[in-house]
Amino acid sequence: MKTTWLPRLAIALFLVTLSPPLAAQTTRPAESKAAQSGSWAKLATDAARVGKPAWWPMLGYVARLHQQATHPATWPFDYEWEDLGPGYVYGNAFGHWDVVHEILDVLPSYPEHALHQLLNDIKNQEPSGLLPGSIYMPGGLSKRDSITWNKNTQGHPPLWPLAVQEYVKVTHDSSVVRTFYTPLIRQIAWFENNRKAENEGFFYNDILLKKWESGVDEGIRFDEVAKGALACVDATSHVYALYQIAAQWARQLGLNADYYEKRTQELRSFIQTGLYVPADGMFYDSWAVKDAKLRNLPFESMWPLVTGAATQEQADRYIDTYLLNKSVFLTNHPIATVGRRDPKFELRMWRGPAWNSMAYWAARGCLNYGRKDAAKIILEKALDDSAKQFKRTGTIWEFYNPLGGKPEDLKRKPNTKYNTPCRDYLGHNPLIEMARLYDSVK
Repeated sequence: MKTTWLPRLAIALFLVTLSPPLAAQTTRPAESKAAQSGSWAKLATDAARVGKPAWWPMLGYVARLHQQATHPATWPFDYEWEDLGPGYVYGNAFGHWDVVHEILDVLPSYPEHALHQLLNDIKNQEPSGLLPGSIYMPGGLSKRDSITWNKNTQGHPPLWPLAVQEYVKVTHDSSVVRTFYTPLIRQIAWFENNRKAENEGFFYNDILLKKWESGVDEGIRFDEVAKGALACVDATSHVYALYQIAAQWARQLGLNADYYEKRTQELRSFIQTGLYVPADGMFYDSWAVKDAKLRNLPFESMWPLVTGAATQEQADRYIDTYLLNKSVFLTNHPIATVGRRDPKFELRMWRGPAWNSMAYWAARGCLNYGRKDAAKIILEKALDDSAKQFKRTGTIWEFYNPLGGKPEDLKRKPNTKYNTPCRDYLGHNPLIEMARLYDSVK
């Protein structure tokens, strides 16, 4: 495997280490007045002001659930930490892409808490640059009495820098970039050393181990593909975002951004050409681009829009042909995680059911290309059905029936004892932030 990137990354890390202003803030940034503002009470108040009145009981419940899910600081965290929700079947846990959704949900109302979760998230980065997937803590439904996490082989989708960007946007406190820059560069190095695909792009270990590093457990994309270091459209898009943000932060900190700008351009070109089939107007994993028999309609095809890697023409076509198509992703509760007309669509976890976090990212992808119309439709339909199910059941669900039916009728993992969606699950329900976003486009 090629290692030509290592000298550049090593130099970048060396420069960061030498810089006193950066080194002084690599663990605990000085908390600005903006960071010190906010409270659980403000989150509860804001939840009763955003979106439609019909959503307010549900949003108020979500605000209370955030507070309920937060625990005092304890090892391995420096700050109070928020679990994935009291209904998570595997007990108290922190991290993965779930915590990013929780951060985004509370951020405008309680920026200090959001910042603390980001700092907790990078606290346990390994020397290799690996950021842990989920850190399993004592308590919760599992009644676990120990703390465990995978320190070697299991990463997760690196969306946390996007949450840092949002923190800076909301608080106008750009000083935190000094704290998060080095962990970002180290995570890029980990991806380059451990998840670099053959020729170009990146992969998640789903394709090698089926351990679901992508966060999409038992997703359809890996049903037939042979094992190999092949470019995945989601992993490649996510690392593209890392390069893009690294270049921005490097410039802001007065560091050389040439390498990250170069890799941003190279990956953008690869995504637009090597992971796209013009005849279909669809983004695919590299193996599906080469073999039409392996093509399906998984929602992960949206990530080039979410990270801004698609062209305007590609994005508009994708939105109109797929995201706004009722036979594909625009189901009664969007977005279906597998296109409705796909033969692999079923009412099981990531093989059809709707996850509100993915409706949120789909809406953001639409907004990246000026498509407020599409974002509004997706957000409104997802929030309407979530509120309908909350009124009926008094809880928020891990995932929802894309056809508008009962979440409790869905399958989770039939080969385990946990075969229904979790109740009171926060990690994939940034519902307050979705309502804020809806207000911005309605």
